[in-house]
Amino acid sequence: MAGRRRKNAGASAGEGAAEAVLPADLELQDLYGAFAAHGLDDEDLDDAAVLVPPVKLPAEQELAEQAKAVPMFGYALALARWASPHRVVDEFGDLVEEDRAPVARLLGLAPAEGEVPEEAEVEALRAWSLACDLDLVELGTTKEGEHVAVPGPDLEPAEQGDAETVLELWLTAAGIVRELAVEADSLPEEDEGGEPAAAAAAAAGEDEEDEDALSEVEEARDAAAELLDEALQVLYETTAFAEPGNETVPLGVLAALLVVPDGEEPSEELLGDITDVMVALDPMLADLAELGLLEYRPIDPELFDEEEGEEPAVVGEAPLDDEESARFGLVRLTPLGQYGIRQWLLEDGYDAPLVGELAQGDAAELLRGVCEAANVLPEEELRVWVVGREPEPAARELLAAARGDDAYGPLRRMLCVSALNLLGAGAEPAVREVLDDPELGGAARAWLSAQGATDVPVPERTMALWTVVDTFAAQLLDSGGDAALLRELITDLPVKGDPASWFGELWRVDHPYTADVLEAIGELHTDRALAKEARKAAFKARSKG
Repeated sequence: MAGRRRKNAGASAGEGAAEAVLPADLELQDLYGAFAAHGLDDEDLDDAAVLVPPVKLPAEQELAEQAKAVPMFGYALALARWASPHRVVDEFGDLVEEDRAPVARLLGLAPAEGEVPEEAEVEALRAWSLACDLDLVELGTTKEGEHVAVPGPDLEPAEQGDAETVLELWLTAAGIVRELAVEADSLPEEDEGGEPAAAAAAAAGEDEEDEDALSEVEEARDAAAELLDEALQVLYETTAFAEPGNETVPLGVLAALLVVPDGEEPSEELLGDITDVMVALDPMLADLAELGLLEYRPIDPELFDEEEGEEPAVVGEAPLDDEESARFGLVRLTPLGQYGIRQWLLEDGYDAPLVGELAQGDAAELLRGVCEAANVLPEEELRVWVVGREPEPAARELLAAARGDDAYGPLRRMLCVSALNLLGAGAEPAVREVLDDPELGGAARAWLSAQGATDVPVPERTMALWTVVDTFAAQLLDSGGDAALLRELITDLPVKGDPASWFGELWRVDHPYTADVLEAIGELHTDRALAKEARKAAFKARSKG
């Protein structure tokens, strides 16, 4: 699949202390309530790593049940069972004429009595073709020369609900439909006689024109495949960051995210491009919906008939109500779709993590994994880890894992406090045990105070200053150098009327990030005099090393 490149932003302090930025567009955050994402730098964008966000997926057994509930996939399974012990087929492996109407009735595509519509027989043939492609039925020839089909070895485990077998079959089916959708979208338009241009050229013996036509088809196919891949990855990212129940994307928004550069308003030309992308995606998304990869409400065809020769406006016009907007198409990636796209991404070598993968070990593994991961949703990993744990021993384990003066130490302590918040009041006894710990005491006091405790002792001056540096260092690491966020934090620093004296104490703090914190304050503080004192203190902190 085509990767969408994103810029990584690193912290200014400590070797190896940079945290990779999650690959969420700010537009997605605004539209779908995304997890807070950092701003992205467009400079050297092509050199950045390709990241896709972590996603939540149901258990494989649940996904397998969803796959079996997809009508087209269910039809293929039913036809494989119908073929037992064997069925006569034609020389091409298709259903013989006399079986087509009964099969359509068997699948519920036609009424039990009366005439079977041609469309129902065509749908039955499509299901049979899928069953053959998945090897749910195997084709052969008897000694008498009769062409027959028999059930394949995967039928029984699939019927019994073996998750691995079902998902492997469904993924293969989704890949087939994906390829067919692209092929159909890239077919050339018919000529005036109703014959495809490439076929007409071949029939006329015009080899050069035929080669040109075939080349155009190949280029169109590649373009359609790239467009579909990019659209699916945008949907994957959107769904990963969306609030539950808010995963549906208007087709016009999806097209705009593919067409309009970040931070720009769509021009008249881009509005036309958005419409073109919508029209191109419409049939491909409808095909994928047949395999349960997504739910799709297609573009209302009447929109193109309302004014002859005019295409519908998509964005930039007067606001539409929900129902009118829905006529332009709505798409929602299903859990099966997330599973399928993730598998395709993994096959192409991308890192496509699952939420909770880092929460399977002890607290030390959790905090280390979240700190070091290139793309992670920290709060989600912490939430998974705390589920089912007793608050007090879990808090004790987290606090022990938070200690350390390595590059990730401040970030671990910040994550520890977030996890304590999830554990709640039950963590208090363990937190009180570390009140005198030089690394944890300040954060412990702050946490207890936030919980409403009124008997929290005031920290010694050394501990208070060390905690200031540690807390700011954690934010420096977590923000990736986001200047706007850091300026907000700087305004909360406890600098009183004598900044020279305060910074004179701060530069002496024995913390690996002291100089980095002071340099950040000196660079970003809006008070020029205070910023100058911070820079002087940073120089002294560097010199003492």
